[in-house]
Amino acid sequence: MANPKVILSAFADEAANHKTALEQFSALAAIGLRYYSPRFIDVSSSGEVKHVVDLSKAELKQLNSLQDEFGLSVTSIGARVGKVKLLNVDDGSHNKFVPFDKYLKTEVAKTVAVGQALGTKLIRGFSFYHPKGTNPEDHIAQAADQIGQIADACAVGGLVFGLEIEPNLVGESGPLLAKIAKRLKHPNMVLIYDGGNIAAQNKDRLQCYSEFLDMLPYIGWMHVKDYSIDSTLNWTGHVDEERLKNFVPADVGDAGHDSILRELREHLPKIEKRLKKLGVPGFFLETEPHLKGGGQFGGFSGPDGMGVAVRSLCSVLDFVGIDYDIRNFDDIRAARGF
Repeated sequence: MANPKVILSAFADEAANHKTALEQFSALAAIGLRYYSPRFIDVSSSGEVKHVVDLSKAELKQLNSLQDEFGLSVTSIGARVGKVKLLNVDDGSHNKFVPFDKYLKTEVAKTVAVGQALGTKLIRGFSFYHPKGTNPEDHIAQAADQIGQIADACAVGGLVFGLEIEPNLVGESGPLLAKIAKRLKHPNMVLIYDGGNIAAQNKDRLQCYSEFLDMLPYIGWMHVKDYSIDSTLNWTGHVDEERLKNFVPADVGDAGHDSILRELREHLPKIEKRLKKLGVPGFFLETEPHLKGGGQFGGFSGPDGMGVAVRSLCSVLDFVGIDYDIRNFDDIRAARGF
């Protein structure tokens, strides 16, 4: 019986020292990837780095041309949707509040338009910051209502909204995200698992695995990074994201990617069938390794770090019996017309 197969991808900006499109695409093509998610990018090598959602129509056209040149397609828009305050409360954080009606017409609408322009079916996003020091579960109803409206906007645009697990947000854990997904039952919304974002909350491999099982019925794709728990950290329930320094490749951290991917293997055929009905080409494993640093809105690994992260992921996939595809000599021959 053949092994199930995943599609490898990466947040390309993590692989580029200066965030230029040429750097990003050269690094990923050399590693052998065919898919990427855009986030921060300097399209024309002018020295001006923009978030992909803020690119002009001319820059998006140029980006599409460069993608074709390097043989790359977009996995998802690495959006910042949902990384704003749920309530207009001064809680000592630097997070912004935007009235939600305005947010739908600006940030969400722009993100959907960019997804359409770059030919992807997926938008990644988040579950809003609840007031610091409050119980996230107390805010599920409002967060779910707003997330549902974002998923509606994605559906109208022919896209799928992926809700990522991350510390300090309403959906900071697998059980909380599962409650949101179960409450909404939205056909154009899926969950994004990220073991590193769970381990960074001082949770061990058994807890990471348990939260993966919570999310599994609703999962749409995975971000792959890992984290070595800092035993000296005085855990308060809030992660200072700008101080996280212990991100590691997928084969050496505390998230237990071997167990998680072995479990995923058994469910991949069913998940892939569901995704293809939504127009998604398959199940993506997307490296977002943060090996040289990570924070609230992005991270950095360098071209060398991205290579390490992808090879580490491939070694785990080989170990658990999941196939993947990277570029080979036949691809080079085909590009040369042989």
